[in-house]
Amino acid sequence: MSDLTTPRPYRSYVYAYPHKTAYRPLPDPAPSLSALWRDEPKDALSLYAHIPFCEVRCGFCNLFTRIGAPDELTTRYLDALDRQATTVREALGDAAPVRFATAAFGGGTPTFLTADELSRLCDIAEKRMGVDLRAVPLSVETSPATATADRLAVLSERGATRLSIGVQSFVEAEARAAVRPQRRADVESALGRIRDTGVPVLNIDLIYGIDGQTERSWRSSLDAALTWRPEELYLYPLYVRPLTGLGRISPADRERADREWDERRLRLYRYGRDHLLAHGYEQVSMRMFRRTDAAPLGPDDYACQTDGMIGLGCGARSYTSALHYSFDYAVDMREIRSIIDAYTESEDFSRVEVGRWVDAEEARRRHLLQSLLQAEGMPVAGYEERFGSSPFADFPAELARFEALGWLDADAPAGLLRLSPEGLAYSDGLGPELFSPDVRAAMAAYEPK
Repeated sequence: MSDLTTPRPYRSYVYAYPHKTAYRPLPDPAPSLSALWRDEPKDALSLYAHIPFCEVRCGFCNLFTRIGAPDELTTRYLDALDRQATTVREALGDAAPVRFATAAFGGGTPTFLTADELSRLCDIAEKRMGVDLRAVPLSVETSPATATADRLAVLSERGATRLSIGVQSFVEAEARAAVRPQRRADVESALGRIRDTGVPVLNIDLIYGIDGQTERSWRSSLDAALTWRPEELYLYPLYVRPLTGLGRISPADRERADREWDERRLRLYRYGRDHLLAHGYEQVSMRMFRRTDAAPLGPDDYACQTDGMIGLGCGARSYTSALHYSFDYAVDMREIRSIIDAYTESEDFSRVEVGRWVDAEEARRRHLLQSLLQAEGMPVAGYEERFGSSPFADFPAELARFEALGWLDADAPAGLLRLSPEGLAYSDGLGPELFSPDVRAAMAAYEPK
């Protein structure tokens, strides 16, 4: 390879492909849900319900969420969610078995809802969609301010198996720097309430790269989290996005500042990774670490590379084998409010208006990307069985480049394509290297709003 320039380690947070900024309004006539799902396998679906409300908008946040919910907005939102769920379940039909293998409530902050509203959300999942929440893994996101005993009791009773809390930092000065004001005592109290529920998996989210953060303060947060022996820990790099709170105050000399910031974030990532590995955790991906002695949750046969996703709510994505779709996307608060209001007023959810078609080449890219970014790697035989070709023949330039950069594990067992520790560290630089030219062009043409 002639170009061995190492990409920046933090180019883009890659968690789904194609990215939502590559979605576009679909031409008329908009495809119907029933036609899209008619011939899809539906025996291992995933359900995701999106609740787009938070008590505060963090300075780093570019999620589809708004602060507060005036004028009974949560009631109207759940009414719309109920209508959407009814329409979606009818579109799935009963010609073939419909079964959900996993479920998640995210946002936003699902526990922004009251305890009664959380009960209603669970009812929608069970009575409208047919998900047996007590029989499948159910993950729910929460925050220190909203992890109240009554809300957590509902989630525990309705079958939650994983509660994920966004702490970000146990150091109060760092939380303020990230525009996430919170008291350490309140965080600890929330963690205590979560542990009291007996829900088997506690996940704590932490962020590195905050202004003023050092190895010493980073270790302080890591050790504070480890005190609770969470079954999972996610270590997220801080990103500054356009139209977010921190994005508006980014320095003028962006390029120089970004290079320095990259070096600092990479240093903190390695420190955090090594600290967790030394304290009984295994690395699952660049971000996710799991306690080695944590009990398994039981069978989970959903595979993100191949199985379908049903998204409910105006910020959720849905995936069929041929189309990824959602509602409109925005980061600016005024635009988000407008989209949420339009969603709550909608009566007809039978057609898809925004999305991106996924052809055979894009399916190959997605499979490789989502498999390779996991620490366990990708069995080459599984790829060959699904696509009838080799990843080395389909992506010769990309994989040769990764190998030359030292990102592939030369000691991986035969037949396993796996990232090296350095490759995992560069996941957010490696992932975008696998984006197709068409998706890159669509993302570049997207105008933030």
